Amino acid sequence: MTDTPMNQAMNPTKPSNANTSGMLRLFVYGTLKRGFWNHDRFCRGVLTVEDAVVHGRLFETSSGIPFLEVPDEDVIAIGTTNPLADVATQAHVAARMSNPEPTPDRLPKKGTGAPWGPVYGELLTFDDPENRLPAIDRLEGFHPGGPCLYRRVLVLAQAHGTVLPAWLYVVEVTSNRSFKPLPSGKWRS
Repeated sequence: MTDTPMNQAMNPTKPSNANTSGMLRLFVYGTLKRGFWNHDRFCRGVLTVEDAVVHGRLFETSSGIPFLEVPDEDVIAIGTTNPLADVATQAHVAARMSNPEPTPDRLPKKGTGAPWGPVYGELLTFDDPENRLPAIDRLEGFHPGGPCLYRRVLVLAQAHGTVLPAWLYVVEVTSNRSFKPLPSGKWRS
């Protein structure tokens, strides 16, 4: 295997190639969680893993793969092909949130109607976004400007009572309800 940044992020035998370009927070709810098949391959070198929750609705395909929908009004930004710009956007949102001006608490929403609710997963923090995001984007079928399986969006996630902006992968809101809803908000606990 060639030692490109993408292959390095996907190679569990190589240590993380850390840089100081910024911290990436990624909310995961499926196969990238600890104990599942993509965690060791794509999340090696993670700095922290915390239980977290976002607002949305969770489904499972007939093949057992989860997917998440979030309300459009919860999307703060949409991912790009530039990992450093995306981390800068995340940092800018976090800085705005630390401003003493009051900001609305958006987790969890109440009274917006079923079936939006809490979705449980893990908040991962990485220090190598230039390697990490292209590898995970490819895994998730996220190709900005082209056809995508998932899209990467920035939303608010809550971990240990703290609300932080985090990237996650969602599908477009779909009217196809042949997928199995997971009303517990958890996939394979």
